[in-house]
Amino acid sequence: MSQTARPTAARDAAAGTAGAAGAARTADTADDAGSRPAPDGAVLQELLLGRWAETRREARAVAADPRFHRVGGLSTAEHRERVFAQLAGLVEEGAVQRAFPREYGGQDAHGANIAAFEELVVADPSLQIKAGVQWGLFGAAVMHLGTEEHHRRLLPPIVDLRVPGAFAMTEIGHGSDVASIGTTAEYDPESEEFVLHTPFTGATKRYLGNAAVHGRDAVVFAQLITNGVNHGVHCFYCRIREDDGSAREGVTISDDGEKGGLNGVDNGRLSFDRVRVPRVDLLDRYGAVAADGTYSSPIESPGRRFFTMLGTLVQGRVSLTGASIAASKIALQGAITYGEQRRQFHASSTTEEEVLMDYQLHQRRLIPKLATTVAAGFAHEKLLTKLDDVFSGADDSDENRQELETLAAALKPTATWHALDTLQEAREACGGAGFMAENRFATLRADLDVYATFEGDNNVLLQLVAKRLLSDYAAEFRQADVGALSRYVVSQAQSTVLHRFGLRRALQNVQDTGDERRSANWFKQTEVQRSLLSDRVRQMVADVASALRSTAKLGPAEKAEAFNEHQHEIIAAASAHADLLLWESFTEVLETVEHEDTRTVLTWLRDIHALSTIEQHLDWHLLHGRISAQRARTLTPYLNRLLARVRPYARQIAESFGYTADHLRMEVASGAEAERQAEAAEYHRRRRASGDAPVDEKTLRRR
Repeated sequence: MSQTARPTAARDAAAGTAGAAGAARTADTADDAGSRPAPDGAVLQELLLGRWAETRREARAVAADPRFHRVGGLSTAEHRERVFAQLAGLVEEGAVQRAFPREYGGQDAHGANIAAFEELVVADPSLQIKAGVQWGLFGAAVMHLGTEEHHRRLLPPIVDLRVPGAFAMTEIGHGSDVASIGTTAEYDPESEEFVLHTPFTGATKRYLGNAAVHGRDAVVFAQLITNGVNHGVHCFYCRIREDDGSAREGVTISDDGEKGGLNGVDNGRLSFDRVRVPRVDLLDRYGAVAADGTYSSPIESPGRRFFTMLGTLVQGRVSLTGASIAASKIALQGAITYGEQRRQFHASSTTEEEVLMDYQLHQRRLIPKLATTVAAGFAHEKLLTKLDDVFSGADDSDENRQELETLAAALKPTATWHALDTLQEAREACGGAGFMAENRFATLRADLDVYATFEGDNNVLLQLVAKRLLSDYAAEFRQADVGALSRYVVSQAQSTVLHRFGLRRALQNVQDTGDERRSANWFKQTEVQRSLLSDRVRQMVADVASALRSTAKLGPAEKAEAFNEHQHEIIAAASAHADLLLWESFTEVLETVEHEDTRTVLTWLRDIHALSTIEQHLDWHLLHGRISAQRARTLTPYLNRLLARVRPYARQIAESFGYTADHLRMEVASGAEAERQAEAAEYHRRRRASGDAPVDEKTLRRR
């Protein structure tokens, strides 16, 4: 048995059950329910594993194999070679083929593919990203942007790794603004070839995984020009290296070198000096060029065509969302386990120190992160389901594709930023031990840092979400009849009067006079939480829409200036929308839970997520008259009582994520701290019993 696999019973024996019981008594005192609920661990785990539970278990079995684990102390070159060798191991395990067509060894299982792929982050984030480049970007571009002829010719060696490849979209001069990239591909009808060219330094492709060392081919995004017309960004399949590994003539390859994390991925740069690409290597599902240079597309609108092509690659954002949630789960399971075992300070006893998780501040640090991680997991499950519907063809309508893109753009920033915050908080919650490489917090955070800008900068993605919210808001009015508009104006006028003159707050004060519990109980009502979160989104969107309405007849420059002036509010509205999405996802899952005690504890956890979010933005709710000052004063004390109520279940919830010692690989979660505490407690007990223990100076002074 490995060091990290000590039996749970042994850990618990020394982990401070008295402290947990104390917290439980506090919780029961605060809760009129009386006896403590007993959640069903099996029910809880199945809920948290979701629709693709079996696929996740299969993927975790692979991730638990030491062959795929990150090894500390390797040089960048050694780490890169280890990860590349691990890709071959994934092929052998059949771990990467799920999304590809059945005729090429796949299963046409798109949701299952992402669910499995994101679990690789627990083995080594570099492995997850490099596998994502090979099969989720390079291979997926061929599959989704190419035709059956491309599939037949190009997919088999991509799937089995005979052809490692790069995904050449990002340029030094243009990252998130893909439509403006500078690389050109001009068609030459005489040779029936495209001439791929980097016209200026800013058009150099950069940060490309697999490019620096291992990639033989690449999918290259460039402006397609034929017969003197630029038809916008299209994707070309291009050879970048010869069989001996040297750069192909006209292709310049350079190494991005060591990075702040993910150094098992060989990121590099590509530039092209009039490199010839055969016409048949244009991935032309959405835009084709005939031998004579005539362009055709099944999508007439250039803008819609562009977004359709990029939309087929949305799975990258989806996978980063899931991987970030997985990393958050790993961090919390480690930190909460340590917090239940580590003792510090004699707060309530002269002979026994307190367990860290019994301190309110420690509960404040970790339990809201746990609640939001669970909420994010449920929201991600909805995102995966929508992706599966779109890519399986079950519902690949334009409307559903747009919803998928918007949902992915909302959840990816939320999950990646949450993971970074959670890893940092968990690291600090474990003190100096958390900074040790053996506990992975610091290395995981370094590796995940770039997730905030991978597959679209988070703030840019939130702007896309906000634009969709504004469009939907405007559509409500375009489709409304006169009666509906009149009713809306009246309701808005009434709401404005209530909020502006404090009548709503005054009403709350009257209802709650002399009863703090009544104020607190108001917050736990599902409809109150829904109203507070949804009203904030709608009001923020309405405020921005109102500010921008006057720009409708202005020129592009004036519109851009007005949009820029309200950029902060726009992003804040999108972020508030993401908060609502997480809460809604959690609430929908609660409605499916039949086991009463499990539902009770999960409801408390949902409430913690909701009220922590509301507390974070309490100033907005006060300024806009949504919450009275009296009720606002009760929010934090009530949230603290909820945290104490959930504290006895924190470790059970974290362990229900389903990760084993082979996934965690953290000394803080190994049970070693419980053994150290038990050894120390036994030592002091024996000294006291022997009568030989020295007398404390403070005791003498009190005498």
